[in-house]
Amino acid sequence: MHVVILAEFASATGGAEKVAVESARGLAEIGLDVTFIQAVEGPVDPLLDHPRIRRIGLGLADIWTLKLLPAAAAGIWHGEAARRLAVALSEFEEPADCIHVHQWTRSLSPSVFPLLMEIGVPVLLTLHDYFLACPNGVHYRYDRAEPCALKPMSGACLAAACDSKSRAHKLVRVARSAAMRIALGARRLDVVHVCDASVARVSAMLPGYDLRHHRIDNPVRVGPDAPADPGAGDAIAYVGRLTREKGADLVAEAARRAGMPALFIGTGPLEEELAGRPGVEMLGWRSPAEVETILRGRARALAAPSRWFETGPLTVYEALAAGIPVVASNRSGAAEKVVDGITGFVAAPEVESLAAAFSRLRDPELAAAMGREAHARFRAAPMSLARHAASLRDLYRSLIPGPLGAAQHRATIASQSGPIPNFG
Repeated sequence: MHVVILAEFASATGGAEKVAVESARGLAEIGLDVTFIQAVEGPVDPLLDHPRIRRIGLGLADIWTLKLLPAAAAGIWHGEAARRLAVALSEFEEPADCIHVHQWTRSLSPSVFPLLMEIGVPVLLTLHDYFLACPNGVHYRYDRAEPCALKPMSGACLAAACDSKSRAHKLVRVARSAAMRIALGARRLDVVHVCDASVARVSAMLPGYDLRHHRIDNPVRVGPDAPADPGAGDAIAYVGRLTREKGADLVAEAARRAGMPALFIGTGPLEEELAGRPGVEMLGWRSPAEVETILRGRARALAAPSRWFETGPLTVYEALAAGIPVVASNRSGAAEKVVDGITGFVAAPEVESLAAAFSRLRDPELAAAMGREAHARFRAAPMSLARHAASLRDLYRSLIPGPLGAAQHRATIASQSGPIPNFG
């Protein structure tokens, strides 16, 4: 089987990028041939160095690095991205049997989907967010600091000043969403959900689309077999981008009320504000290996109090796998993996609820017991890379019609590539 993984970045700087890269490696390790197509120029994760992985770069720019008008145009419909992708696909020695998309908003745009869907092989899109339906991608009102209750692309949605940047950014993203609806049309798209709650939520957002829904957990980095000792930890830890929608500010205040230090690993717009609060320790960005070492040595628990309907934050699963209790937002998909009162706490993303949970975790014996239970439950049903890759392989096989292969579609791809100028 030859699988194409289409992503915009090839380094694990965020959750979606990390899953794309690790999926490629996992599939190669179980014997599949993988072509990893990297849209944006940039670093390449060493995990992609494998004899069964071929990497292709499209040489596109991240639209956030462009001037306003070129960025807006490329974000809505990037014809050059589709053309370069068509060229890359037409040059395969062995045609793809399926194509799995992980990212498309930072360079590829909706323009690539009609091309992909004309090839004649299954096209899958992992829903790491809600950009398929929601213009700002998170179904969250930044202007009100609360989840959105509006129907995506309705009149009320179009009028809402909900974007994290500006009304101008909202207009561009609305245009992109409209372009995506045109691009998909009546075409069949297989969507992969990383949490249970996403299935019902996205179905309600996109009635009338020809979507087939599938559910596969994200892979989790598995460290040493021995569990951590959270009873010896001294702080409530937060790992990730420091933003209000992720609840970083809630962690600082709730930890203060509970009489515990708050340890922040990451960067973001709230960095300066948090650094000035009492009881807060800022460690900045750290590598995955460093994060695991810090959590094992310092964390009484990990806090993930997202205000938005976050899909599947990897840090939560990695903490549970290490034997560290988690306090997760009841709005987050990660809460599905936390057994309330047993492996951590599921709480509303509010200071009072979080402070109550943190206060209970001041008991080192309770934290230690929760950590042991979290570790045992993960080992009993691991969300490992091998398991993730096997689930993907089985899904691909179920979707590919007839014998593996799609040589008959090679001419279709080539016919869409057009003249090939030198683009580096």
